[in-house]
Amino acid sequence: MPTGRRLFSNFDFSLLLAVLVLCFLGCLNLKSICSFSSDANPAYFSKQLYWILLGFVVMVVVVNINYIKIVKASYVYHFFSLLLLTFVCIFGTARYGSQRWLNIAGFTLQPSELAKITFILLLARFFSEINPERPLSLKSLIVPFGLLVVTILPIYFQPDLGTSGMVVIIFFSMAAFINIKKKDILWFCGIIICAAPLFWFILKEYQKERIKFFLRPELDPLDSGYQLIQSKIAIGSGGLFGKGFMKGTQSHLRFLPEQHTDFVFSVWAEEWGFLGCFFLLLIVFFIIYRGMKIAFDCKNPYGTFVAIGINVYFFWQVVINIFMTLGLFPVVGVPFPFFSYGGSAMVTSFLGIALLLNIGMRKYS
Repeated sequence: MPTGRRLFSNFDFSLLLAVLVLCFLGCLNLKSICSFSSDANPAYFSKQLYWILLGFVVMVVVVNINYIKIVKASYVYHFFSLLLLTFVCIFGTARYGSQRWLNIAGFTLQPSELAKITFILLLARFFSEINPERPLSLKSLIVPFGLLVVTILPIYFQPDLGTSGMVVIIFFSMAAFINIKKKDILWFCGIIICAAPLFWFILKEYQKERIKFFLRPELDPLDSGYQLIQSKIAIGSGGLFGKGFMKGTQSHLRFLPEQHTDFVFSVWAEEWGFLGCFFLLLIVFFIIYRGMKIAFDCKNPYGTFVAIGINVYFFWQVVINIFMTLGLFPVVGVPFPFFSYGGSAMVTSFLGIALLLNIGMRKYS
């Protein structure tokens, strides 16, 4: 096993620095939002600093535990996540029409955020232990399909369509890295395409409304389509250089709702413009690049699959969040990692980075 000095020499300081820069930019954006927004309490800024500190402490702890031990205990961790999700459905706190949070000792926890990470660990263990010498059939994936269904059901019934959709995306993104028969993939894609219209009938009414007004927000510009229209105006008005820090009119005049969570990117785009957005996405790209490098440098399949899972988790969260603000995806409440306000999302994002750093330190184990 590598010595402590060897582990330290493999520590990816550039990845950690990029994450801290992203946290700093998120706090800068939140400071602007909290200075004038009626949606964001001024205390949110100090709370976000607290969540970042807590996430950093969690990261330090997790980095010092061999990731192989963590992956091998993934069934226990995911069972605990499912238990919390079950408690949410029974004892959870409701907000905005959804029951997604647990109040524990004065803290608000969103178990579905933790479930994303534990599900990645679970899939990583399963996929790395298959080790097929020839292409797999879809029958070989019955167990992970079952785990997927068990995971998304309690999340869907909260209801939380965004998070349940993220879990599905994580599953198929990780499955894309294993060797499956091309014939079976084509059959499966055909079935999904044919069955897609049926999903409309299992959506709740407000979810159907979101999709309808996502396609045509001008149908209800003062209610259901309001968020999307104001977000597009804010982003477009930023231009090349932006209006300046704390000078965004759409956000300052409170036209843009949910500025501190779903639409943080809209505020950033208005105040910092295209160049500011380019810089922000450059940092995100660097984080994902370093994460994928860790994945493919790792000599252990456990580490490779965990790192791939964490990277697709970050990638899709950023893509969906930005697409929501641009009107390219329905508003489903997916946060921007390290940038949106939120305790559970921040701590679990640091947990994901901790796993990447852990794998990078032990990539030759």
